[in-house]
Amino acid sequence: MDLKLKNKKALITGASRGLGYAVARCLLSEGASVTINSREAVNLEEARNSLSHQGKVGAIAGDVTIPTSCIALLEEAVERMGGLDLLVTNSGGPKTGRFETMSDDDWLQAFQLNFLSHVRLIRAALPYLRQSDAPSILTVTSISAKQPIPDMVLSNSLRAGVLGLTKTLSQELGSEGIRVNSILPGFTLTDRAMSLLRDRAQKNNTSMDIEIHKQSEASALKRIAAPEEFARVAVFLLSPAASYLTGLMLPVDGGAYTGLI
Repeated sequence: MDLKLKNKKALITGASRGLGYAVARCLLSEGASVTINSREAVNLEEARNSLSHQGKVGAIAGDVTIPTSCIALLEEAVERMGGLDLLVTNSGGPKTGRFETMSDDDWLQAFQLNFLSHVRLIRAALPYLRQSDAPSILTVTSISAKQPIPDMVLSNSLRAGVLGLTKTLSQELGSEGIRVNSILPGFTLTDRAMSLLRDRAQKNNTSMDIEIHKQSEASALKRIAAPEEFARVAVFLLSPAASYLTGLMLPVDGGAYTGLI
């Protein structure tokens, strides 16, 4: 299938590694021009170098928890690429722990990172997306927005808010042809997921192998996903091939979510 992504211009935040990096690589393989973002300039440049043989890729360091940084990031990306068609709002996960261990500062930091970053990036991107003939926004959330994960109260709470934002924007922007979807990854073999499993192993006095096995058993497919499996779904949702899909909250979790809706 031709996803019709050749020469489309994409900005992906949180893309120096993990899911964002995998999406960038997949978009490049489809012929898109890509700009990646991360807070850490060194890691970002390493990612850009590793992707550069695949196509047109730029890198802009910036902290998406800072309002002015979001605006500057969009402006620089658009100037470099000559426009914007696709926006992927992705960020690292918040602090882990139970409700009573979280301070007001923990909640505020997580709100900036995992909710307001989506708001600010989308708001800054809209003037440019309105000039595209195939505009698409993808918010990256987590299966925790539908099925809360133990010891992740911040993620469970704030990711659900992003789903509300995504659905609302799909309704508000649909008449302009701007599609807005969300993808809800389950456990995927990223640094973040491995860190969570190491914490579980320490807490449970077990081993990484045992925790990986337990997590694998939680999915219908009895394994943990590779980042590329997430990325292929994300790229399809972004692409003009998915032109009649908007307001979708799609779990990519190997069937771990057990609800009906």
